[in-house]
Amino acid sequence: MKLNKLILIVFAGFLFAMYSCNVVPSIMMKTKKDFQYDEIPQDTTSSNYIISKNDIIDFKLYTNDGTRLVDMTALTTGDNVRATQNMTTNYLVESTGLCKLPIIGRVMLQGKTIKEAENFLQEQYSSYYKKPFVLLRVENRRVTVFSGIGKGQVIVLNNENMTIIEALAQVGGLPKDSKAHKIKLVRGNLKDPQIYLFDFSTVEGIKNAGFVLQANDIIYVEPRKNAVIEVVRDIAPVLSLITSSITLIVVISRLN
Repeated sequence: MKLNKLILIVFAGFLFAMYSCNVVPSIMMKTKKDFQYDEIPQDTTSSNYIISKNDIIDFKLYTNDGTRLVDMTALTTGDNVRATQNMTTNYLVESTGLCKLPIIGRVMLQGKTIKEAENFLQEQYSSYYKKPFVLLRVENRRVTVFSGIGKGQVIVLNNENMTIIEALAQVGGLPKDSKAHKIKLVRGNLKDPQIYLFDFSTVEGIKNAGFVLQANDIIYVEPRKNAVIEVVRDIAPVLSLITSSITLIVVISRLN
């Protein structure tokens, strides 16, 4: 009778351990069933990227509405401004939001869209060049893609209009243990982000596949829960301890 009570106590401890286990502890960005996702914008075919600090700007300046490319390297040697066809120079947007450019010095670019910054710089350079034409490109725009448990990758947005479906293809597509109907995209300030939910499990959902990514977007593909494997993995150490305890109890009982 005493042996049965001991076994019952051990078994109760086993059940408690099972109940306490986090079935899938590696799943990120969990949401409640009634969580309200942001509505996916209807216009998803273009990106109005906002320039931020630490961006690296590819800056090109043309004259005469774009017929001649100004060679900025000539300005550092004291020579007269020359024109060349193969010159690209990168500039950093500092932590203050300012970017130091030739001739005009530090100007505020943070907070402007690419188009706004181009128009702004054209106005600044109009005092020095005839009909200046500016082209800007942010070189270090990145997005982070989590396509499964233990699978994460940072992608550089070389294409100005890379879509969410292109990013998923670039990391190898969706693994077999993922939920195609539960792909989350986090955008903006992480203290108060916009969170969109994409469902690519149906043809209807693919209509949102052209959603254009912006720098610092986070894409998370939720994995499927394999409860059996996860429970066995989590309780294996507890089960081993309980088995050893029962064996020890049985041996002590027989000795008595």
